[in-house]
Amino acid sequence: MVNPNIAFIGGSAILASRATSYNLDGQMRPFVLLAAAPSVAFAQAAPSPVPQPESSLWQVIVSGGPVMIPLGILSVIGVTLVIVYLFTLRRGAIVTKRYMTTADALLRKRDYLGLLAISNRHREAVAGVMQKTLDFVTQHPDATFAEAREIAETEGTRQAAALNQRIAYLADIGTIAPMLGLFGTVLGMIKSFSVVASDIVASRPIMLAEGVSEALVTTAAGLLIGIPAMAAYAFFRGRVQALIAELEAASTRLVALLAVAFSRGH
Repeated sequence: MVNPNIAFIGGSAILASRATSYNLDGQMRPFVLLAAAPSVAFAQAAPSPVPQPESSLWQVIVSGGPVMIPLGILSVIGVTLVIVYLFTLRRGAIVTKRYMTTADALLRKRDYLGLLAISNRHREAVAGVMQKTLDFVTQHPDATFAEAREIAETEGTRQAAALNQRIAYLADIGTIAPMLGLFGTVLGMIKSFSVVASDIVASRPIMLAEGVSEALVTTAAGLLIGIPAMAAYAFFRGRVQALIAELEAASTRLVALLAVAFSRGH
């Protein structure tokens, strides 16, 4: 007969069956039948992945190295210039209907001193043109109209150049920022290859990654500042050209009225 015994080894159910058998010489010979039940002995849970901390914007900026300092300064200057230009580069800064109406009436009456006083109180660009012209006319009573017109054209050209020069700073930022980013890229690559050169057998991956990260961050920062700066420059350049056209039209009208006054005896 078979006498089954059940044993638990290491958390697994093992069925042990003892039986007897006879060999060829007639002697009994015990043997054990082991049946291993399905088990999960010594099973260990797979380790859960450690969550990697996310990099904040400040950490990304710091990883760009010292080149990020001038890039940050350029970004602040660029934003400030855009805000200033939005409020100052407007038609009211070039010519106003109120000034043109007053100047028209005074020129028809040949009241040069009155118009000169009005022009000194106004800040429009066309008022500056007339102020220079009338200042010359009142100081030189024997001046010809050609000379007065030359003064007006010279001042108008100066006013137009001043408008163009104001927005040129945005173009400078758009040019300098990518160059600084490229400079930071070179510094980052130098740092990476210096690590390799110092220990070529066991080059430290972390140090290599820091240099490459610095190179990429500065490049991205330079482009992130330069591209909007150039876009803003293109926008304000179009606005300035329209304002210069307004200035030329207003100045031409007032100079034409001045020519009529000169033809009547100055």
